[in-house]
Amino acid sequence: MINLAIDFGNTRVKYGVFQNSELKLTWAGSVSDAKTKLVELQETYVIDKAMLCATGNSKDFVTFVKKAGLSIEVLSSQTPLPFANDYETPQTLGVDRIALVAAAQKLYSGNHVLVIDAGTCVTYDFKDAYDVYQGGAIAPGLHMRFKAMHEFTAGLPLVAYPEAEVPVIGKNTESAMQSGVINGLIAEIEGVMRWYQLNYKQLTIILTGGDGLFLSSRLKNGIFAHSNFLLEGLNYIIEFNRD
Repeated sequence: MINLAIDFGNTRVKYGVFQNSELKLTWAGSVSDAKTKLVELQETYVIDKAMLCATGNSKDFVTFVKKAGLSIEVLSSQTPLPFANDYETPQTLGVDRIALVAAAQKLYSGNHVLVIDAGTCVTYDFKDAYDVYQGGAIAPGLHMRFKAMHEFTAGLPLVAYPEAEVPVIGKNTESAMQSGVINGLIAEIEGVMRWYQLNYKQLTIILTGGDGLFLSSRLKNGIFAHSNFLLEGLNYIIEFNRD
C-alpha cells in the first residue's frame, strides 16, 4: 500500500510518500506547485490513501485532490487516533500537534516524549510513558517575534535572523533584536526541556518544524532533530484507521 501524507501549512505544502511504512519521497513547495507535483506523483505511484493535515485554508486544495481521483481524509479532532488523549478541549487541539503526537506514539511507544515543533509558533507536546497525551504549550516562533517587534513599535525595523551565531550582547539595534529573539528562544526551549527532564526520567526529546534545524545546532545535546516527524505521524494515523 502506498500512502500520501500532506502537511498543508500557511505558506507551503509538504508531501510524504510512504510504502509499507517506509518514507520513499518528500517534497515541499507552494500550493500552486503542489498541484503540479501531485499529478507527477500519480504518474509514478498508485496512491491508495491520502491524509491532509491543514493549518492553512485548504478547502480549494482538497477539492483539487478529490478531482484528481484520490481518496483523501482531512485530519480532525473526530479522526480515530492511536493514542489516548487527556487534553481538556480535544476539539481545539491543532491537527499538526495531533500528527506529531501520533509520530511519538509510533516511534517511542512506552516512553516519555516531548515534541518541540519550531514553526510559525513553537509548540511543546508531551506524551507520557503510558502513551497518553497530556498537553503542552504554545509560544511565538522566530519570525513571529521579529514581526511583532516591528509592527508593535514605531522605531524597530523588521529584522531577519542570520545563519551565523548571534552574540548575547548586541552592539546595534539589529544585533540586539537578533540576540533577544534567537538567544531568548533558545533559553526558553532549554528551560522547558530542563523542566521536563527534571520531572520525567528517561525522556526523549524531538525537535522538528521549519526552524528545527536552525535551532538544533544552537541547542545543547539531548535532542533528536527530525524534519519529517509530522509526516510520519500522518502516515501512522492512515495505517491505524486502515487496520
